[in-house]
Amino acid sequence: MSVISITALGQDSHRFVLEIEKAEGRPLLLGGIEIVGAPALAGNSDADVVLHALCNAVSGLSAQPILGKRADELCAAGIRDSKIYVREALATLSNIRLVHLSFAIEAARPYLSDSIPAMRESIALLVDLPPTSVAITATSGENLTPFGRGEGIQCFCLASAEKTIAD
Repeated sequence: MSVISITALGQDSHRFVLEIEKAEGRPLLLGGIEIVGAPALAGNSDADVVLHALCNAVSGLSAQPILGKRADELCAAGIRDSKIYVREALATLSNIRLVHLSFAIEAARPYLSDSIPAMRESIALLVDLPPTSVAITATSGENLTPFGRGEGIQCFCLASAEKTIAD
């Protein structure tokens, strides 16, 4: 048996809920935690762009799609919690062990620096990694993109893993 290093990139973005959509009572969730006092993101799930980017990165490691058809099935069954989507994605990792996650969030709003430690803890617990193996950075986007103009949030996730292969 040999162990090789593999990486995969995941991305997701959602726009903020428009006032006419009446997001009353719907929280903004990022990395599995609620960001208090911020507008919600639009989506048929809880629209947690951080966990969706993680799902897409894990899908890149396993070559098994989760967001899309499987997530649509879960939403149709009334399951909108992105933590469940991550668990579904992790279940596709045959002979693959996550070793590090790096997230880059672009959002002009809300201010995220104070929430990053709690997001790291939440994600680490979800994927069974130490918090020191979960890195999160956030940028305002300098008004250059829709996310930098405060129209929504975008997140990228780079997942590093070890894959055991037969010799």
